[in-house]
Amino acid sequence: MRSVQLAESSQGPRLVEADAPMPTAKSGDVLVRVCAAGVTPTELLWYPTTHKKDGSVRMHAIPGHEFSGMVAELGPGVSAFAVGDEVFGMNDWFSDGATAEYCVAAATEIAPKPRRLSHAQAAAVPIGALTAWQGLIERAKISEGERVLVHGGAGAVGLFVVQLARLRGAEVIATASKRNADVVAALGAQKVIDYAAAPFEQQVRDVDVVFDCVGGETLRRSWSVLKSGGRMVTIAADSESQDDPRVKDAYFIVEPNPQQLMEIGNLLVAGSLRVFVDGEIALAEAPAAYERTIQRKLGFGKTVVVLKQEPGNRE
Repeated sequence: MRSVQLAESSQGPRLVEADAPMPTAKSGDVLVRVCAAGVTPTELLWYPTTHKKDGSVRMHAIPGHEFSGMVAELGPGVSAFAVGDEVFGMNDWFSDGATAEYCVAAATEIAPKPRRLSHAQAAAVPIGALTAWQGLIERAKISEGERVLVHGGAGAVGLFVVQLARLRGAEVIATASKRNADVVAALGAQKVIDYAAAPFEQQVRDVDVVFDCVGGETLRRSWSVLKSGGRMVTIAADSESQDDPRVKDAYFIVEPNPQQLMEIGNLLVAGSLRVFVDGEIALAEAPAAYERTIQRKLGFGKTVVVLKQEPGNRE
């Protein structure tokens, strides 16, 4: 099958088009014919991309762990889906991803694709929306009336964090670039701070939750704006290696969850949540998208690799 996979390079991670063996659905698995796959450029630097679960070196990994497509084959023991079902989801980080014609996911990692969403739109949902859900609702346990500061409000995760926080009745403050401020405000942020204009800590204080999608210096400066008893959540990859116990406690990695995906899908169908596709590209353009050298359409949201052209959104 056609795929894009990691190649050996003396100059760092590099993706190339290459044929890959057709995967098979083992017990509890579903083989998905991929129609679209989301692009997360930082994935090429993550540990599971270059290592197996046992710590040994991993070669020729296929990236793209969020996808939308059609069930092509059911593994033994799977009864929740049928061949031909339209599904979306995210699979295990140590598995091969969906920047290929087919991928395998556990049946517990996928959910029915939301109707009215194209495959490209559905593929832009799982990682961002599940991260926002698990960070806000499971970890921060956000409640109505609380104040939330979202760093990276126009990013693939931040866009969902802003929306979900508002749906939960929170007061939302977000940092974003000046050009994306109107978009973030339209999604529910009552205050949008241009991070390039002035330090955010001079403009906000006493927040209940900081949801950090940026890391680094932004994360370090964020502790000062939390009120006593406030909660920090960070998804920035550089936080994983920090020695600060506060950072270690605040950091988390999103996990597949089909029930949450279904709830998110219902919100998308109802129009309570919106998803943004920054651009639809062909498989051959995936390496450029991961290298961030491809021209972006909106400047916010998710770039999606499309493997199957669609006549329009499915009602």
